[in-house]
Amino acid sequence: MKWKVAGINFDHFHMGDLLRRVHAHPDAEIVAICDEKPERMEEAIRKFSIPSDRVYSEVEPCLVESRPDLVILCPAAARHAEWVEKVAPFGSAILVEKPFASSLAEAERMIAAMAKTGKLLAINWPLAWLASHVKCHELCRSGAIGEVLEVHYHDGNRGPLWHGADKIEREPGDAEKATSWFYREAEGGGSLQDYLGYGTTLATWFNGGQRPLEVVALWDRVEGGALEVDEHSVTVARYETGLSKFETRWGTLSDPWTEQPEPRCGFVVRGSEGTLSSWDYDDHVTLRTRQNPEGKRIEAPKPVFPHDNPVAYVLDCLEHGREIEGPLSPVVSLIGQEIVDAAAESARTGRAVVL
Repeated sequence: MKWKVAGINFDHFHMGDLLRRVHAHPDAEIVAICDEKPERMEEAIRKFSIPSDRVYSEVEPCLVESRPDLVILCPAAARHAEWVEKVAPFGSAILVEKPFASSLAEAERMIAAMAKTGKLLAINWPLAWLASHVKCHELCRSGAIGEVLEVHYHDGNRGPLWHGADKIEREPGDAEKATSWFYREAEGGGSLQDYLGYGTTLATWFNGGQRPLEVVALWDRVEGGALEVDEHSVTVARYETGLSKFETRWGTLSDPWTEQPEPRCGFVVRGSEGTLSSWDYDDHVTLRTRQNPEGKRIEAPKPVFPHDNPVAYVLDCLEHGREIEGPLSPVVSLIGQEIVDAAAESARTGRAVVL
């Protein structure tokens, strides 16, 4: 059978990346795309040869006529709950591009909306498909470094306007920040909302589902400044096992997928018996233990289809009746969202937040 997939709401340019995964899947097809601004769909129409009768500007006729098995949603972060609630009653599984939501309450609304239908909900974190981080998780859970005690994360890029779908580089105009949802607080913009969920969700994956006790955060946002959102944030979470640190940054000198900036983008995980360093886009991780403190490079093979991308993974879960697991799972992502919420509250109030 051919799995029928629809892409709805093109706020986030990652829609193009996800539709490419559908287009390349041997057993899936793009049966519809939908956005209230037709110009935002032009690139996808051209790249994937989508016929005009599969292009919509209104959600209801799109879903009634195409009857997709899976809907990909890429709205602005603060509208994730609204769009899941809008689409869920039509009975499709839903894959939402990161972040989970712009608040814990919105994430819980998404889970509740999907629970009524019994259909799968998945939240895609692109870093979860990188070979280095998949290997890091495997080693963490196998006990290679003993008990996971701390996770240290730094990530970001030159900024969300410096690239589009398929990581194609672009030069943003001076006025784009003023019009982009990435730079609007009400739309869930800012580096903390954009990138912190990566770190907190994958850290929860690495540490076996631990929740922190307390969170404190700072961001570079200035009240009444030129920007209403942050471009740099640092969050510290206190767990029963110790302190973990999560740093987000827009404005690095280079993007990590072309040239790793300093500090490097990725993770360092400290365990009771050793450490793992797992950098974005590397083909290996570095394992250091008490017996081998100088470190050993461990190859990280590319994940194999259907475990190499979110579309193939979710369709495989649908085919075999499996629940979503790992970072894409609402269970794991919800813990990540709790930390993001606490960090934002701490940064706003200047106080530590107890979970």
